[in-house]
Amino acid sequence: MEPKLLLIILDGVPWRNWRRLFGNLEGWVDSGDARAWKIRSVLPSISASCYASIHTGVAPAEHGCTGNANVFRLKQPDVFSQVRAAGGITGAVAHSFWSEFFNRAPFDLVRDIEYDEPDSTTINHGRFHTMSGYGQTNQMTPSDADLFATLTGLCERFHLNYGMLHTCTLDSMGHRFFHDCQEMDHACFVMDEMLAPFITRWRDAGYEVIVTADHGQDARGHHGGRDPLQQEAALYYFGPADGPQKDDVIDQLQLAPTILSRLGAPIAQTMKAPVFLS
Repeated sequence: MEPKLLLIILDGVPWRNWRRLFGNLEGWVDSGDARAWKIRSVLPSISASCYASIHTGVAPAEHGCTGNANVFRLKQPDVFSQVRAAGGITGAVAHSFWSEFFNRAPFDLVRDIEYDEPDSTTINHGRFHTMSGYGQTNQMTPSDADLFATLTGLCERFHLNYGMLHTCTLDSMGHRFFHDCQEMDHACFVMDEMLAPFITRWRDAGYEVIVTADHGQDARGHHGGRDPLQQEAALYYFGPADGPQKDDVIDQLQLAPTILSRLGAPIAQTMKAPVFLS
């Protein structure tokens, strides 16, 4: 497997914050190096349910994860397993829910916080965090620069064909401060500034890159329902493929089959949404 792609998920960023506050990403859109579309999450627009749908391509009503308190090893084929079936190497730097969904559950802090398993049928190289102790006054989120560097290290050490990164920083900031405030504006600015040099490095290494969110967040820092602020986010694509018209809205269930299509991996029969990059 020669193609390479990275999926970067910034948790809980609504459409209005992407297009307004991420100057580096928007600059690449202006220069033609990236394209941006609106993406709409599944329902419920809650984190764990969205994580599960992003990688299985099926709705929560089908995979069964109804929220953050209902995390288990999923049964459906997923992006990691399909890439492995095609002979690719996979890696993930993410919240521990991702390891539970796509490798094994329950999450064991010592066994699963960091692993390299070349023979795994899903995630070969995992680096996870639990955010244990998370609350309103203590986010317990790792530095995003550290997470981006960790993924880059996995790419360069293990030659990943598919890598994904997930960070909860902006979701946690939104829950804590809501969105119409200087703290949230600054957090988005810092994220954009931290991410930009890594996108350049990943592109120079031959990776196509998708940057998006699992869901949005409304003015009171809430998500889970149908409100457009809760469901709608942006998707930025760096790569040579053609995509839909600029005003088209991407369904979150399209992500899994599209990623597999770009990597030349088999699309599972359960992934019924159409591919949006060609």
